[in-house]
Amino acid sequence: MTYTRAIGIACDKLMRLIVRALALSRIHPNILTFIGLLINAAAAVLLARGRFFAAGIVIILAAIFDMVDGRVARETQQVTPFGGFFDSVVDRYSDLVLLMGLLVYYASIDRFFYIVLTAVVMTGSVMVSYTRARAENFIPKCKAGFMERPERIVLLIIGALFNRMAQVLWVIAVLANITVIHRLLHTWRETRRMEQSR
Repeated sequence: MTYTRAIGIACDKLMRLIVRALALSRIHPNILTFIGLLINAAAAVLLARGRFFAAGIVIILAAIFDMVDGRVARETQQVTPFGGFFDSVVDRYSDLVLLMGLLVYYASIDRFFYIVLTAVVMTGSVMVSYTRARAENFIPKCKAGFMERPERIVLLIIGALFNRMAQVLWVIAVLANITVIHRLLHTWRETRRMEQSR
């Protein structure tokens, strides 16, 4: 067994224990989703103050809530259409509040270029989600591209913990917008195929 496989198994066992404990506590999954947003807001404050390492730890904690809310909903048989919608909306706020923290930080140290770069990342992040949601009004699935929310969060954690935020922002800015282009092309191909098959 490889180290990565062993780590994966250990993390999965830990997640199951957390999910079971939260399910027994009878806390509503939507509350867990909202708690995750509040934790991300705390991380954003740390980012705004330039305390990147601490922010990275807090983002990891928020990510745990983000991973367990859906599992708790399934475990307690509380899966609802509104729950999925609420989770998606709160995820967008969580993404943006973290990046707003970075905007405040770069403004406070007078780094205009990185303010613009962070704004490009914000735009790309929103558009990755928007293009999928809009495309799936016309085609069954639109998961084309690489830079979805989990990848963006992992990169932000890496940037915060290892003080490489500038490099991470470049990666997200480029790959998120490439993902948007990829989804546009995918949707164009799929809608053309559907039109031709009529």
